[in-house]
Amino acid sequence: MDYSLLLVVLGMALVTYIPRMLPLVLLRDIKLSPFLNRFLKYIPYAAIGALIFPGMLTSTGSTASALAGGLVSIALAFYRLNLMLVVLGGIAGVYAWNMLI
Repeated sequence: MDYSLLLVVLGMALVTYIPRMLPLVLLRDIKLSPFLNRFLKYIPYAAIGALIFPGMLTSTGSTASALAGGLVSIALAFYRLNLMLVVLGGIAGVYAWNMLI
């Protein structure tokens, strides 16, 4: 059996696991400031936005229709509607924009 593939997989597992484990081990006894705690709570939302926004702009043939759907979705999410309604509203926004233009 060729062990080079096994070594590559184990190496990738270590490279993935160590950066996730180190902050938990090193910061276990450290009390973070309230400001830093608030700051760190927003990072997942920023990361999701950074991943979704470029895909949203290139999902349709027109950037304008993608922005229309995105704005409808943002407006619906602002009112804390169900996620399914937000997605369907965004789709309806893109469809309406394409029908109007």
